[in-house]
Amino acid sequence: MTGARTLVVGATGMIGGLTARMAAGRGASLALAGRDGERLAERSRLLGDCPYRAFDAYDLDGCAALAPWAAQALGGLDTLVVAIGVAGFGRAEQVGEAAAEHLMTVNALAPMAVVRGALPVLEAAGTVVVVTGIIVDKPPLETADYAASKTALAAWLGVVRREQRKRGLRVVDVRMPHLDGGFADRAVTGSPPRLPAGADPARAVEEYVLGPLDAAGV
Repeated sequence: MTGARTLVVGATGMIGGLTARMAAGRGASLALAGRDGERLAERSRLLGDCPYRAFDAYDLDGCAALAPWAAQALGGLDTLVVAIGVAGFGRAEQVGEAAAEHLMTVNALAPMAVVRGALPVLEAAGTVVVVTGIIVDKPPLETADYAASKTALAAWLGVVRREQRKRGLRVVDVRMPHLDGGFADRAVTGSPPRLPAGADPARAVEEYVLGPLDAAGV
């Protein structure tokens, strides 16, 4: 990834933070975006004072503006990694409308806005990597709204991938496995069902996020 101009959205989270650190170790030129401004500033300092911007997932215009900002800050944009989301659990009749809206906004509408804003500024042979999750393929009980939000994003990415194919832009939907990082325990609603042992986060990021970038020759 030497010299690859890369925006990591969700850089204050576990997956995004690991991605940023590993990409920097491979020589990427980074810009970071995340929700927590203080943590974002700290991670920027640790990664050589790279440019960073805080954003709110409910500000969809702000989400769409992230890639144009990063392209200006980095002198162009080759790679976009989007790793934002929130978990939510409970039987369909137990999930409140506010929680359902939150899940759809953070897990689907916000990532869509980020990618939509990036498409005009990414280089033609660039790569978009968006984390959805294994829940798209194997949703357990008591995850109807959570699974619906991630599946909506996955369906949208599938169409975008086909739309961008002739241009040479690569769009990767990362079905990340359940990780041993406490993500499910920070759910916006409900408690997680019994889950299998989680995968090691660093190994998963290496395989599922950085792997596609290696394959693309980024």
